[in-house]
Amino acid sequence: MRTLVAIPVYNEARHVESVLSRVLARHADVLVVDDGSTDATPELVARHPVDVIRRRVNRGYGASMREAFRFAGREGYDWLITMDCDDQHEPDAIPEFIEVAREDDADVISGSRYLAASRGNDRPPAERRAINMELTREINCRLGRCLGTLITDAFCGFKAYRVAGLRGLKPTVRGYAFPMQFWVQAAWAGLRVRELPVRLIYNDPSRSFGVTLDDPVRRLRHYRAVLHRELLRRAPGLPCASLAGISTPGKGCGCQ
Repeated sequence: MRTLVAIPVYNEARHVESVLSRVLARHADVLVVDDGSTDATPELVARHPVDVIRRRVNRGYGASMREAFRFAGREGYDWLITMDCDDQHEPDAIPEFIEVAREDDADVISGSRYLAASRGNDRPPAERRAINMELTREINCRLGRCLGTLITDAFCGFKAYRVAGLRGLKPTVRGYAFPMQFWVQAAWAGLRVRELPVRLIYNDPSRSFGVTLDDPVRRLRHYRAVLHRELLRRAPGLPCASLAGISTPGKGCGCQ
């Protein structure tokens, strides 16, 4: 089973060498997608035996994920593991993702920071946790039956994907709202999902989402708009989805 670990980076000079050293100690096939870094990240990445896709300008997290999906498919990998480069995902968990991928029939193994409590867990910023909870609840309400499970963490980027299952997806979202589109398309494509507990780590509670999205109210509104737009777009292929209320701006799911 050929498995690739892909790490999107943007100005991660502070963390990238530590993360790559720890990842490479666990897994040899690594891809770094550099989203137009302007700090020392490219030079630091070049010190490590990894494949690199480097863009001249910053296009966003979702665009980096699309690059990783395409690379994994083009190079004939069976599984793709994605993780962040801010020391908030533990490379020591990579073998567990691979083990579950070998033994389970899931197409997506999604890391969850909230599936199981851990003594080592950090406390997330209240507004980030609230937004995650609200949108996770809405995804479960609208797509739970399609996904075959109820998820507990809509935004965790630590995931393993069966590469064959990614071929039917057509992601277009460039930024941090990428997971909202992904969950709808995963349901639309009939992908089987299971969660795997991962440690909750927050090294930088003040990390920016971009000038506009640093405001929690605007961020929630934007994420929900992406989710609803994709639900409406994929509605013909989502017979089990709940679409009630999504035409009303800012309106969440009515399920309790």
